Amino acid sequence: MIHFLLENKKFYIVTLHNTKAATYAKDIETLESEIKKIIVGQETVVEKLIIALIIQGHVLLEGVPGLAKTLMVKTLSDCIDCSFIRMQFTPDLLPADITGTKIYNHKEMTFTTLKGPIFANFILADEINRAPPKVQSALLESMQEKQVSIQGETFPLERPFLVMATQNPIESEGTYKLPEAQLDRFVFKVLINHPSKEEEIEIMNRFTESIMPASSKILSLKRILEIQDFNQMIYADDKIKTYVSEIVDATRNPSLYDLDLEDYIEYGASPRASLWLILAGKAHALVHGRGYVTPEDIQAIAYEVLRHRILLTYEAEAEEINSDEIIKKILANIAIP
Repeated sequence: MIHFLLENKKFYIVTLHNTKAATYAKDIETLESEIKKIIVGQETVVEKLIIALIIQGHVLLEGVPGLAKTLMVKTLSDCIDCSFIRMQFTPDLLPADITGTKIYNHKEMTFTTLKGPIFANFILADEINRAPPKVQSALLESMQEKQVSIQGETFPLERPFLVMATQNPIESEGTYKLPEAQLDRFVFKVLINHPSKEEEIEIMNRFTESIMPASSKILSLKRILEIQDFNQMIYADDKIKTYVSEIVDATRNPSLYDLDLEDYIEYGASPRASLWLILAGKAHALVHGRGYVTPEDIQAIAYEVLRHRILLTYEAEAEEINSDEIIKKILANIAIP
C-alpha cells in the first residue's frame, strides 16, 4: 500500500512538472529562435549556453578566432535584458581590473568601493589563458560562491550570472594553462567548429547587406529566475543518479567496469561532475519540454561536462588519445537504466 501511494505521488509530481516544463520550453524555444536571427548555425553551442544559464553554471568555449563567440553571448544578454561585459585577458591585467578596488577620498577621508566589470550578468572572459594565474584565480570566488571580496568586504553578485570564457586551441605562445581548480569551475567545455559552406554564405548575406539583423528582448529577468528555480524541481529517478555515479566513478576506477583505460587516465572527474551531470540533465529535459530526466539527457551533455575534468597521462597524449574518446568508451560500457 505504501509503495502504491509513493508511486502515485511520484506520477502526480512528474505530470505536474511536465506541464510546467512544456510552458518554459516554449519560452526557451522563442529565445533560441531570437538568437538565430543573429547567430547562424552553432545550434549545439547555443543550446549548451542556455542550459548553463538555466543551471547557473559557466562555459569554457574553445575555438579559433572569428567564430562569433562574443556576438553569441552578447546576443543572449540582449534577448534577456541583462548587462553584458567583455573582458580581454592580457598578460598585464591585474586582479583589481576584474573585481574592483577601494579608492581613498582625500576630502572626506574615507574609502569608496569601485566595483569592477565582474559585476555584470553576462561576462565574456576573452582568451582567458592569456592572463597570468593570479588574474585567472580572481574569477574563482565569483564563479563558485557568486560573490566578490574587495579588500576584506564581500559583495554578492546579482542573478543571473554567467561567465563564458574563451581560449584558442591552436596558439600557445604567451599563454598560461588553466589550472585544474579553475577548469572544474566550468560546467561545460564546449568545442566550437567552423560553419558549413551553406552557413557561411548565410553569414555573408546577413552581415554584408544594408539591413543588419537585430534581436529584441524576449524574456524578462524575472522569467529567467523562475526557470532557474524550477530546474531544481525536475524529477531525476534514483536509477538516473546511479547511472551518473557509475559514469563518474568509471573515470576514476575504469578497471571496475571492464575498461582498459587506467594507463590513460591520471585523475578522474571530481564530485562536481556528478552534480553538474544531474543539473544539466534536468535542464536538457526542461529545454525539450519534459519534467523528468532520461538517460539520453545525461548522454547529451556528458562530453561537455566531463572532457575538461579527466586529466590524461603522458601515454594518452603520446598515443593521441583525447578525453572524448575515453568518455565514448565509458558511455558505451556503462549499463543504461
